[in-house]
Amino acid sequence: MFERVKEDIACVFERDPAARNAFEIITTYPGLHAVMIHRLARRLWQRNLKWPARVLANIARLLTGIEIHPGAVIGRRFFIDHGMGVVIGETAVIGDDCTLYHGVTLGGTTWRKGQRHPTLGRNVVVGAGAKVLGPIKIGDGARIGSNAVVVKSVPPGATAVGVPGRVIEQAQDEKTQRRADTAERIGFDAYGATRDAPDPVANALNHMLDHIHDMDRRMEAMSQALETHGIMAHFEHDDDLDTMEVEVASHPDLTDADTPKTSRA
Repeated sequence: MFERVKEDIACVFERDPAARNAFEIITTYPGLHAVMIHRLARRLWQRNLKWPARVLANIARLLTGIEIHPGAVIGRRFFIDHGMGVVIGETAVIGDDCTLYHGVTLGGTTWRKGQRHPTLGRNVVVGAGAKVLGPIKIGDGARIGSNAVVVKSVPPGATAVGVPGRVIEQAQDEKTQRRADTAERIGFDAYGATRDAPDPVANALNHMLDHIHDMDRRMEAMSQALETHGIMAHFEHDDDLDTMEVEVASHPDLTDADTPKTSRA
C-alpha cells in the first residue's frame, strides 16, 4: 500500500511542475485523495460489499469533486490534475501512467449491462473537459484534446480532437518533421500545426513553412551555382547585392544565359 502511495506522489512530481514537496501533495491534491479512496472502495466492491463501496465513493466525490465508481479498474501511477468534475463509470478500465484533467468524463452510451464504458491503454492523456463515451478503446500513448467528444476507438499514439472526436495526427511523416525543423530554425512554435489539422490558420501556416523550405532549397542551389563560377553568393544587405551585380557583370566566364537575374524590391 505504501509503495503505491510513493508511486502516486512521484508521478505528481513528474507531471505537475507546481508540486513543491510530498507533504503538500498528500494534503492538498484532490486527485491523489480520490485515487486512494477509490482503492479502498474497489476492495469493498470486489468483496461484494456494494453498498459500503458506493457510500465511500460518494464521500470521495463530496470531498474532492471527483466521482469514480468503485467498479472501475485503475492502473498504477494514475494522475488526475485539478480533478473537479471528473466522472469515471463503472466498467471503465484505465491503464498505467494515464493522466486526466478536470471535467473529463469516461461515460457510457447504453443502459444495457456489460462493458459500456471506455478502456484506456497505457500512458494516455485526456484533456480538460473531454468526453470519452461508450465501450471504445483508446490506444497506448494516445492523446484526447480538450473538450473533445470521442465515441470511436483511437489508435495507439494518435491524437483525437473535435466534436465528434476525429484523429488528426498519427506518427510523424517526413513532411511533418520537416515543417517542425523549419519552424524551429526560424523561431516559430509549430506545435499546433499538425498534419490534416481542421484549423484553417494551421493549414495556412503549414503551407508557409513548406514555401520557406522550398525557397531555402532554391537559394542553396543558386549559391552553389554562383560559387562554381568563383562568385561568393553569401550576402545579407543591399550593399552585398550591389557588389555581386558588379562581380557578375565583370566576370569573363559568365555569358548572358548564365547571368542570374536579381530583382530589387
